[in-house]
Amino acid sequence: MFAEENGLHGDPRIKAISDAIRVVPHFPKPGIMFQDITTLLLDQKAFKYTVDIFVDRYKEKKISVVAGVEARGFIFGPPIALAIGAKFVPLRKPRKLPGEVISEAYVLEYGTDCLEMHVGAVQAGESVLIVDDLVATGGTLSAAIRLLGKELEVHCSSSSTIILDQINNIYIFEHVFLERVGADVVECACVIGLPQVKGNWTLNGVPLYVLVEPRLNDLGHFGDGGFV
Repeated sequence: MFAEENGLHGDPRIKAISDAIRVVPHFPKPGIMFQDITTLLLDQKAFKYTVDIFVDRYKEKKISVVAGVEARGFIFGPPIALAIGAKFVPLRKPRKLPGEVISEAYVLEYGTDCLEMHVGAVQAGESVLIVDDLVATGGTLSAAIRLLGKELEVHCSSSSTIILDQINNIYIFEHVFLERVGADVVECACVIGLPQVKGNWTLNGVPLYVLVEPRLNDLGHFGDGGFV
């Protein structure tokens, strides 16, 4: 849900956060209206408002892990984790982590990508908050939920493919259990949510909480955040 629909209607902090986000037309390609959060980070009050609203929401929820999605989840996740007394765990793109990892692939508009996390960083039964800067289709957050959540049973025909390891191989199974971390994903939190997420406030059954919509509407595609 959007914050204004959940007790923060008319809160001046929401407007300050929205106003601090710069829109860069046609970046990184024509038709994209890029939502640049680097200007939010330059505005000390707006950045603090952003963190404070999330902290107020989660400080009493007994969350033990804040998982940040690469890369902009690494900006907002750590201050939230510190303030609510949780540890911070980065969910990274392939080949960024030095230790043994558990991986989850997901589909993009053109191809696939993958999130990885160090084995043992999150324990079964821990309560997890997933943080990113922007949600569009929800594909990346859904992959994070699958990575952190319970064991997933998948049935498919012998002609179907399941990507278990994007880096090395594509494996084909008729029946497979995908071992997951077994944590309890409490919610996904994002600074910006594209209008199409309205009315669809769960991802894989996990609630979604968003602070603001993009400031400009009806401009084609929106960009997916601040920087790479």
